[in-house]
Amino acid sequence: MSRYVEKKWRPPLILILGGSLMAVLIMPIYGAVFADILTPVTGRRNAVLIVATGSFIATLVLGWLLWRLILAPVQALATKAEHIRGGGAPTPLDHYGTPEIGELGQAVLDMAEVLQSREMAVRGYTDHVTHELKTPLTAIRGAAELLEADETLSDEARRMAKTIVGAEKRAERLLSAARQIAAARMPEHRGSVTLDDGAGDLARRFSGIRVEVEDGQQNLPLAKSGLSVVLGHIAENAVEAGAKTLTLRAGQDDDGAWLTVADDGPGISTGNAAQVFEPFFTTRRDMGGTGMGLAIVKTLLLAHGGQISIDETDAGTRFRIRF
Repeated sequence: MSRYVEKKWRPPLILILGGSLMAVLIMPIYGAVFADILTPVTGRRNAVLIVATGSFIATLVLGWLLWRLILAPVQALATKAEHIRGGGAPTPLDHYGTPEIGELGQAVLDMAEVLQSREMAVRGYTDHVTHELKTPLTAIRGAAELLEADETLSDEARRMAKTIVGAEKRAERLLSAARQIAAARMPEHRGSVTLDDGAGDLARRFSGIRVEVEDGQQNLPLAKSGLSVVLGHIAENAVEAGAKTLTLRAGQDDDGAWLTVADDGPGISTGNAAQVFEPFFTTRRDMGGTGMGLAIVKTLLLAHGGQISIDETDAGTRFRIRF
């Protein structure tokens, strides 16, 4: 594990807090004493003014020390954590104020390094497994297609060969979905795009559905590539469910930007609504569905600070995305 905090002496937090409290308690006493001492020399008015000026300067020094030793390191750690959340690599802290904040910073950066290593391991393993399985699947498909072409096969054997081809195609789709969901875990789509730009190619990709966009100039904090993945999977589900219209609306409120995607299809039953974002859940398995589309959407949004849910509607389905 890398060392992100250089070991050097820093005043402990208890010393800083204790010293600050002592200063707050003692300063009025010393102020009164010095005012009494200075009064015979400068007069009461000038003595109070001198003591007040000294107290103000001492307060500024104390405030600067607290900012330097506590507030600035905490703000720097928060900035670094935000940088890591956006996909950046952990880097050493330039200033950490107290040993306690230094230990906290080291723990946070260690955790970030472990999490990033796990994500890279998951993606590497997924890429390796899907690549290794592709060759035997191709061989199985070739052998099954050769069997199907054999005119001497019985009807039962031909049905078996057709089943093998169908199973191989489904396995290929599942491997592709596994690669996509592993890639979705990485925050690679940082950026922003307007809804008009992000949804511009939906009508071309899905010619069987009419796409309507409202408030298209709303800016969304997700790169065009990421929004294209999200909208693509939702639109694909809508087309497969028989929807004819897809309506996209975007806006901004106190909680941030939001996007709704609604269709006029048959909708999702209450029992299935709680499961649609789970990997491999599908009601169209016999038609080749993998159940990974919405799982990929949810994973990608979570990796970029967003979330997706289903709104209750009288007809069709409406997804709500919050950034």
